[in-house]
Amino acid sequence: MGNINWQFLLSMLIIALGYVTKRIGLVTEKDGEGIAKVIFNFSLPALVINTFSTMKVETSLVWLPVINIMYGSLIAFLGFLLIKDTDRKKRGMLIYLLPGFNIGLFAYPLVEAIWGQEGLKHFGMIDMGNAIVLFGLCYILAGHFSSEEEKADFKSIAKKLIKSVPLVSYVLTLTLNLAGLRFPKIFVDICGILARANMPLSLLLLGIYLSFSFDKSYWKSMGKVLAIRYVTGAVIGTLLYLILPFAPLFKTTILIGMILPIGMAVIPYSIQFDYDRRFVGTTTNLTVIISFELMWLIVSLSPV
Repeated sequence: MGNINWQFLLSMLIIALGYVTKRIGLVTEKDGEGIAKVIFNFSLPALVINTFSTMKVETSLVWLPVINIMYGSLIAFLGFLLIKDTDRKKRGMLIYLLPGFNIGLFAYPLVEAIWGQEGLKHFGMIDMGNAIVLFGLCYILAGHFSSEEEKADFKSIAKKLIKSVPLVSYVLTLTLNLAGLRFPKIFVDICGILARANMPLSLLLLGIYLSFSFDKSYWKSMGKVLAIRYVTGAVIGTLLYLILPFAPLFKTTILIGMILPIGMAVIPYSIQFDYDRRFVGTTTNLTVIISFELMWLIVSLSPV
């Protein structure tokens, strides 16, 4: 328990460091964009390759991306039922914020610190499903409700999936692993070095993007998104934790996976389809704070 609290404290301090350096002007959110590109194109794929290239992948783990995709579809459907704003575009903005999660930047650093390679293996599998939800379903929803001429189409979705270096890394590495093939040792060693940068860079980036500036007019709409995401995630996650016949870490992965923050990809979608960028960014930031506290609580009570 003491080690868990220490890991969360260290993570919180690194996030705070990123936030403070932004506040005093040492870095800007524009600098954060460059850091994000380094993470998504280098350190995160390297972490994936380093984790999955030599590790045995149990058949049961295939259920993790499947469950994630099914859950993303379910919560989007609930959004259609529960969010009834008369403004079509505002309704669409709230609905497309529901399905996707921030696993690569938010969960990976904490999971690596607490459970190591075994934890990364589990969250890496659930992130495969999340990538499809985030770059597929969320993108479709954002385009569907947009009043702009540019709409989400299958060609655009395919491009986003193919351009997702972490997703391609997942698929390629797992395919080679299951086929009994291996990357050259020198390549894996290089990935091991790059992977070490993922945790500090991801936590710093969360701090750089963190903002506590809330517009009071947003509270009602944010409340709808937060209530649907966290109540649904807590209820479904707890039910699956209690009934699924899998190991504790598998079930803990699902429970945590359903209360993670909104995925960062929603922010460029708000720009592409002309949604309220400040609302999207503010809501995303708020979920980082809430999910950090919930994840600490779940990990503290978890038997693994």
